[in-house]
Amino acid sequence: MIVDDESAIRDIIKLFLGVRYQFIDARDGMEAVELFDKEKPDLVIMDIRMPRMNGLEAIRKIKLRHPNAKIIVLSAYAAGKMEELKEAGASVILEKPLRRGKILEAVNELL
Repeated sequence: MIVDDESAIRDIIKLFLGVRYQFIDARDGMEAVELFDKEKPDLVIMDIRMPRMNGLEAIRKIKLRHPNAKIIVLSAYAAGKMEELKEAGASVILEKPLRRGKILEAVNELL
């Protein structure tokens, strides 16, 4: 699942990962929590700053219901929240701008 309020970012991540994977899109944390409960994806790639429910809150809710969920955080604002993100349950934290190699490495490691 790719969770970002910017469709262009979701599209870039899909390009980076290629046709090897099937994707579920969510535009914010609230939608991500609902879709995770329904679809139970193998992996979540999530932004932090989003409307309605931010990524940090979504991670907490997903991990509460699904403790083994694998979540990669992509954010330009992660630097000041590293400890909080780890405590919430982020598996990997990557900072924007996006780098194809880093995303591929994280996805391959978790899957």
